Amino acid sequence: MNEYVLIGVSLLLLISVLVSKISDRFGVPTLLLFLVLGMLAGSDGLGGIYFDDPALAQLIGIISLILILFSGGLDTEWREVRPVLKESLLLATLGVFITAIVVGLFVSLVLGFSTLEGLLLGSIVSSTDAAAVFSVLRAKGISLRGKLKPLLELESGSNDPMAIFLTVGLIQLITQPGSSGFSLIGMFVQQMLIGAAIGYGMGRVMLFLVNRLKLGYEGLYPVLTLSLVFLTFGLTDLIGGSGFLAVYLAGIVLRSQDFIHQKSLMRFHDGLAWIMQITVFFTLGLLVFPTRLVPIIGAGLLIAGWLMFVARPVSVFIGLLPSKLGWNEKTFISWVGLRGAAPVILATFPLIARLDQANQIFNIVFFVVLTSVLLQGTSLPRIARWLKVDAPIIPKRVYPIEYVPVGGLKGELKELPIPADSSMNGKAIFELGLPPDFLVVLIARDNDFILPSGGIVLQGKDTLLVLADNKSFDEVVKKFNLEAGEKPAD
Repeated sequence: MNEYVLIGVSLLLLISVLVSKISDRFGVPTLLLFLVLGMLAGSDGLGGIYFDDPALAQLIGIISLILILFSGGLDTEWREVRPVLKESLLLATLGVFITAIVVGLFVSLVLGFSTLEGLLLGSIVSSTDAAAVFSVLRAKGISLRGKLKPLLELESGSNDPMAIFLTVGLIQLITQPGSSGFSLIGMFVQQMLIGAAIGYGMGRVMLFLVNRLKLGYEGLYPVLTLSLVFLTFGLTDLIGGSGFLAVYLAGIVLRSQDFIHQKSLMRFHDGLAWIMQITVFFTLGLLVFPTRLVPIIGAGLLIAGWLMFVARPVSVFIGLLPSKLGWNEKTFISWVGLRGAAPVILATFPLIARLDQANQIFNIVFFVVLTSVLLQGTSLPRIARWLKVDAPIIPKRVYPIEYVPVGGLKGELKELPIPADSSMNGKAIFELGLPPDFLVVLIARDNDFILPSGGIVLQGKDTLLVLADNKSFDEVVKKFNLEAGEKPAD
């Protein structure tokens, strides 16, 4: 029997990887494909697997969210998101709240739900998933101009805690009629403050331990960080904070500075996040019964349309009132509000609480997520071009060396492109008068790499791979009036 389970799991992972190629080729979000795969394997599909355990699905979902959020934080460049911190946090808090209110009132009017039940459904669908957005844009060879990419990344990574808080709080108000809505305000402040404090503190602890423990085996470092991630969530949740905010912030803090085995640890957590995404999407696909979606198609389309064309734009334009972003950028952010795994996971909360409308809420949320991903996801490239916020993706050059930071060395590998009209053009390296702690490691010329020496003459359009600290690097950039490149691809 065990061999059949192993064969089934291996085939599932293999199919999921192959399915991702379909996403890359045709621009269909991987979320949609994984969910459909789970539905096909379910009792109403070809697989005939019966699965109706919301508690297990929720547990898998929570563990997945923890690892996905930490990986998202670890992949977030603080220097890139810092300029859009205010806008992102406004969308992640005020924007989520406005979305929940606008959708909730509409649901209570259209479906005849009570006000609290309508607000509960609105809260469940209020968070966004930018991973689906960037997978579609990447498949079509499109990037985003200006601040849009870091803004959307930070918003989507930080808005789940607000949606989770609203969902849990409204379930409490429904199941405990004597509860006061004002008590939720104090709970919100408590959860955010504790989550932020522990997240920052544990991020610093992770950084200290990874750099100072000097473990004998590199393979133990992923075990160390994984244990600290779960410890961060558990401690925060135990004392009444937002564990999801804590693990996301811990990832950002860890990434904000160099640490030992950085690239290998980032690859590990990225791969683990992909496994958890496949697992949770497949599980949620199994949990839904497609035949039960048919009766709610009409209501689902109304709610999905209201969410996409009214609630999300209203929340974005109100939330970004203090921002200097143009109308086209705000319009694109409005359309980018794809729903992902978080709403479907949150939709299991009412099932476990045994609310009267729990099954209908779950089916509607699932349908809304499918509709959002299908309509918004597939149209993103056209919308980006129409609003003129698109930019071509410039592939990062992959170098044949890798830099592993160690204690006592503050430098990092950076790219330094040399324009054709630069004063460095036609000069040998020894003639440039570079700082002593500025080391040219490799020269990329056309499709070749050149090992540098003092006598190598530089040419316009060369790209230097240099090892330097920030002070020396900025000094050279200023001296020769250059523009710094990006960090080399991992």
